[in-house]
Amino acid sequence: MTAEAPKAPHPLPAMTTYELKDYRKLLERALADKQVGQAPVAADLRARLEQVTAEEEQRLRIRRGERKSTHSL
Repeated sequence: MTAEAPKAPHPLPAMTTYELKDYRKLLERALADKQVGQAPVAADLRARLEQVTAEEEQRLRIRRGERKSTHSL
């Protein structure tokens, strides 16, 4: 039996906050599964989870008004 990584329904920036949260939970559950967590696909799952977490953190910063400046004044 081969394990497959859960697919995101849309590109991360296009996902709603709720879709992003649900996808993060799906990835976390998949990684917690002993069979999947040890499979070769686990590295891909961890990378996707990092991307989801980064997107959530970026949205949180934007909501707080802490946008990253790409240039200094």
